[in-house]
Amino acid sequence: MPNIRQIRRRIRSVQSTAKITNAMSMVAASRMRRAQQRGLQGRPYAQQIRGVMSHLTALPQTGEAPHPLLQQRPVQRIAYIHITADRGLCGALNSNMNRAAHQFIAEQSAPVEVVAVGRRGRDFMARTRRELRAVFMDLGYLPSLLDTLAISRVVMEDYENGRVDQVYLGYSDFINTVLQRPVIQRLIPVEPAPLEPLYNVEYIYEPSPETVLGALLPRYVEMLVYHAVLEHIASEQSARMVSMRNATENAKSMIEDLTLTYNKARQEMITKELLDIVGGVAALEG
Repeated sequence: MPNIRQIRRRIRSVQSTAKITNAMSMVAASRMRRAQQRGLQGRPYAQQIRGVMSHLTALPQTGEAPHPLLQQRPVQRIAYIHITADRGLCGALNSNMNRAAHQFIAEQSAPVEVVAVGRRGRDFMARTRRELRAVFMDLGYLPSLLDTLAISRVVMEDYENGRVDQVYLGYSDFINTVLQRPVIQRLIPVEPAPLEPLYNVEYIYEPSPETVLGALLPRYVEMLVYHAVLEHIASEQSARMVSMRNATENAKSMIEDLTLTYNKARQEMITKELLDIVGGVAALEG
């Protein structure tokens, strides 16, 4: 059994760890709420732009070539945007996303190049020797749309130039506080949503429907990438909050066990000292 000094030092060490993990849990909870609020604020815009785009694509075509982001062609090369965290301490969030990405890439018959967003995803793709097209890190816990524009513009330019024929987007979808699900969806070519009854009316677009659609499609792709980043941040902070809360509870449980061990060791030492005193007194009396 370790001595009392070692147990006391161990208790102080675990108490310091519990304070750190508790503080990290509270910070993650605050950041998670902010990321959720930012995502909710952008939903009306996303709904409107999706509805207008569905209406524009449902209009009779004038014979002109469709917008480059709508054109579908044989798949010779694929781009994949892989969104992960820059740091760990968030449970299995990063490993689940990396595992889903690895499986997705392995299932593709065409070569896949990766646009890594986050240090953990970049490191994973480098270890597995995947082709990295671009790397984006240190976006912060509450990025703006301007911070994510470079990500969407890289893949849009590659698609319009014919470098890639499909673009996919992978991120952790925030379901609730304890559940985050890896999601991989096609980003380009854009597939408009079905036309809702709300938008099934006649509108007049100026200067023309094609011009409006051409201006909206890049904004739509940028919005999808931005909201994927926000969903991932909310998932990351939620997973970190739960992970750090569990770590704090484990530390408290360990402190209780160490305190019990400390009391037993101290009681044993006191009993031994009393026996030595009693034995010495008996020896003197004899």
